[in-house]
Amino acid sequence: MIGLVSLMKKPQLPYFWTGSFFLAALILSIAIGSVFISPLEVIRSLFGQAVQETTTTIIWSIRLPRTILIALVGSALAGSGAAYQGLFRNPLADPYLIGVASGAGLGAVLAMSLNWPYSFLGLFAVPALAFIASLLTVALVYVFSRVGGSVPVTNLILAGVAVSSFTGSLTSFLMLHSTGELRRALSWLLGGVSLVGWPAILALLPFLLVGLTVLVLSGHALNLLQFGDEQAAQLGLDTRRAKLAIIIAASLVTAAAVSFAGIIGFVGLIIPHIIRIFFGADYRRLVPLSILAGAGALLLADVLARVVIAPQELPVGIITALAGAPFFLWVLRRGKSFGNW
Repeated sequence: MIGLVSLMKKPQLPYFWTGSFFLAALILSIAIGSVFISPLEVIRSLFGQAVQETTTTIIWSIRLPRTILIALVGSALAGSGAAYQGLFRNPLADPYLIGVASGAGLGAVLAMSLNWPYSFLGLFAVPALAFIASLLTVALVYVFSRVGGSVPVTNLILAGVAVSSFTGSLTSFLMLHSTGELRRALSWLLGGVSLVGWPAILALLPFLLVGLTVLVLSGHALNLLQFGDEQAAQLGLDTRRAKLAIIIAASLVTAAAVSFAGIIGFVGLIIPHIIRIFFGADYRRLVPLSILAGAGALLLADVLARVVIAPQELPVGIITALAGAPFFLWVLRRGKSFGNW
């Protein structure tokens, strides 16, 4: 096992293995559905080769938009999770630590309680309000965390817990007084893509491109922050500016992902751990590898969500929790050192 891990840490291999995993999950996600399409036909269609017209329609109009959306959500959650774990130097940190999920949940349930019509604008009201509410929640947490000109990490966590509890209570209140949208709200809070299609991808993509690019470029800063703020500053890092950039970027991509896919747990917590075990703790490599692996992992979870009780579909958040919680307990049980932080 040690030899395998050492081999996989070689510079030329991590991106190959992680990229291969993502591509395999991508093809599997497109192939599996109510009508099975062979992986060979999927590949031919994606490369523009001739296949049956019905197959082309299924792939390009139905399955590919959903697959890309799920992959983008997984990459956002895993990438922001890796960044938060490095920022807080805490293996329990995840993308929802400072209130993104609770704020998005409040915004989404509020939008559903207003009974928007099922038009194009009405369907986009839920993710739009979820996105706005999540960013406002993070801004509120940041304001409450400031002490003079600095933002201590401990304050961020405590303010996040307090604000999340408050917004969670408001969400529960709205759900209790909901007349016809309770089931829809519960499904959204459990995680799952209900709004699919190319317009949803086009709406999500700009936020992810900006946010994930910033996180990937912050790898060196995250490495320095592992030594503590004082030593990182002595090494030439503007810690306040670096922390603010990481918080904004990670919160932006998380808010965008949650607004379209609901609250999907454990992806941002577990995937960085797996990457760290196999490929090391260098954040210049950890963040981009987590982005790739998170996309593949959520695609596999979505496939399971579609086939476990087919033709019905489980919320993908249930699958990630069922798989993620035992893995995390296993990591804790085997005493895997969290000292490489």
